[in-house]
Amino acid sequence: MSKNYEAIKAHYASSDNKDLAAMMAPITDRTAWTEMEGFPYAGTYVGTVAIIEGVFKRIGDEWEGYTFTLERLVDGGSTIIGIGTYTGTYKRTGRPMKARVVHVWDVEDGKVLRFEQFTDTKLVAQATG
Repeated sequence: MSKNYEAIKAHYASSDNKDLAAMMAPITDRTAWTEMEGFPYAGTYVGTVAIIEGVFKRIGDEWEGYTFTLERLVDGGSTIIGIGTYTGTYKRTGRPMKARVVHVWDVEDGKVLRFEQFTDTKLVAQATG
């Protein structure tokens, strides 16, 4: 497997272990991280601090048991695709959520240039609304 694939595989393993610092290892100050329109954290965040504050901190604050379960990781060289499922319960409403998701990673020399999320935002909105 490629260095890029291994970097993203390690990111997901760190997520499973709730190790934010290790999750962020392939992220740089120039990484553009896009959460899908219609998702609660929609938008593009650039750099480690913006990504942590705009996405991961909010997920931790607003969800109980929020998890991404990786089912398939595709090595496309400089593009890595993660396919899986989000689950969790939105704290404010107490409603559970389960939604399929695809992550598209553009990676160079083990460092993330761009990340883009594609998910069923209607299922997420049913939990948050």
